Amino acid sequence: MNSILLAVIGMFVFFLGYRFYSKFIAEKIYRLDPNFVTPANEFNDGKDFVPTNKWVLWGHHFTSVAGAAPIVGPAIAVYWGWLPAIIWVLLGTVFAAGVHDFGALVLSVRNKGQSVGTLANKLVGQRAKILFLFIILILPDFRTYKA
Repeated sequence: MNSILLAVIGMFVFFLGYRFYSKFIAEKIYRLDPNFVTPANEFNDGKDFVPTNKWVLWGHHFTSVAGAAPIVGPAIAVYWGWLPAIIWVLLGTVFAAGVHDFGALVLSVRNKGQSVGTLANKLVGQRAKILFLFIILILPDFRTYKA
């Protein structure tokens, strides 16, 4: 298969996920309120809480979502071939990584901008916080979550 065709298919799948599935997740699952005041606006201190352009936030979220796909995709391709790898990268990014990272952002925003580690301590317990700290220090892909 031509690599240009694969790239076009990939962009189309990401577009569909962005346009339709993310809207479904935002409206039906997380029930986002467009009038909600984010911690960046509520606690704007010019240092830790700063309102940011939506396109910058979208780009940061998009790069965070694509973390495991470039690592696991080639490993799958070596063992099972390129078709399962392409399916993993495209569908895994849209349906697993996108929902997970979007959920982490929503959880943080709804809890005054607290980190995943702090929320794990508050909602689950001290062991969960220690687990998140361990993951952040050991696995580089998880360093986007501050604890």
